Amino acid sequence: MLKGKPKTQTNESDTAADAGQFRENPKVNARIDDYIKNNPKRWDYIQAMPPERMARALVLNEVNKLERQEKIKNGFLHKLEQNPELKQAYQTLVKHLPEEQRENAMLSIAGKSRRAINMRPAQSTGGVGV
Repeated sequence: MLKGKPKTQTNESDTAADAGQFRENPKVNARIDDYIKNNPKRWDYIQAMPPERMARALVLNEVNKLERQEKIKNGFLHKLEQNPELKQAYQTLVKHLPEEQRENAMLSIAGKSRRAINMRPAQSTGGVGV
């Protein structure tokens, strides 16, 4: 599934990315600079890494991220299997989607619902309603 806006026109940043250059994000760069300033020993350690080791560390971060996402997905699927009524409700919501998109849509709806439910008690702090 493709995410984001479809490309309608080519601008300088698109051609720069195609040429092997990376885009700069000032907010991200500021966060990185703050980290470097606050952790000089860690920065020295990272700079001393050979390129192969640095690349493998980056891949490990990606693998860990994918594993966390898979664990969350499996948790939602397990909850749906435990509650057939809820699963049926989600299936009804996504019945108009193509078969290959239904599971991801159900997981997305389940995640948003769970976040909304978890936020609800924090918003009502026990005040008197009018």
